[in-house]
Amino acid sequence: MTDYELLDSGNGSKLERFGRVTLSRPAALAIWHPQKPALWNQATAAFDRKGGLTWRGREKLPDSWVVNLHGVRLKLSTTDFGHLGVFPETFDIWDRIADAIKNRSNQTPGTPQFLNLFAYSGGATLAAAKAGAACCHLDASKGMVDWARENAALNGLENAPIRWIVDDVHKFLEREVRRGRVYDAILLDPPSFGHGAKGELYKIERDLPKTLDLLRQLLSPDPLFLMLTCHTPGFTPVVLANILRQFRKNGSVESGEMLLTGARDAMALPSGTWACWKPERQEGV
Repeated sequence: MTDYELLDSGNGSKLERFGRVTLSRPAALAIWHPQKPALWNQATAAFDRKGGLTWRGREKLPDSWVVNLHGVRLKLSTTDFGHLGVFPETFDIWDRIADAIKNRSNQTPGTPQFLNLFAYSGGATLAAAKAGAACCHLDASKGMVDWARENAALNGLENAPIRWIVDDVHKFLEREVRRGRVYDAILLDPPSFGHGAKGELYKIERDLPKTLDLLRQLLSPDPLFLMLTCHTPGFTPVVLANILRQFRKNGSVESGEMLLTGARDAMALPSGTWACWKPERQEGV
């Protein structure tokens, strides 16, 4: 069961249900006409970027509310940029990660080690922890890491083996390399343009190669996967696949679009891309 549905899309917007709350928000790729125009009148609130970042009906929303999304309980709250604390297009990624970790746990002694970079509010981290992984969750925003820790508590995982890290990604990874730490499974969702914990700049075109060079050194001798997701315009599935084909030669790469889905008659809405490197023998991701 999940508390999320894409209800409709079109005219540059998407209509989504998050539990008891229905929201209209921008979706630049939805250039078609809505299929259910009357349904949009039922939106609890709407966000748009016309003439600035503006919420309409925000006063009708609770300060926060809790939803169950693909087996993970998350606190949602509106932000001034129109975000809520979750990106529903990543749900399939959570499922793939959880399945791979469960398969490893069933087949091999020991606890899989999972690293989540640019980890936001922790959905993927908590899906991995529920599946049996020991996790390292890194984000440059202390506020987001605190939010993720709240989400861990909502899932009864406050005492789970999760390291919560607020740091610049490259500074952290360089320390991990020096320490000789390794990870079996890695997820990263680098920003188009972001800031580290102390104002360091991250630009995906410039910095992603260095990130991957460091991650190559942190893969365990028997790795599960490295998953790369992206919301940067122009970074198509082919682009991400080409990047990962140079990550390590002895493996396979697949890629695709991340999609918003939901109601049976709602057209799938592209919302980012993904690519996954895994050893040739690996299944489940």
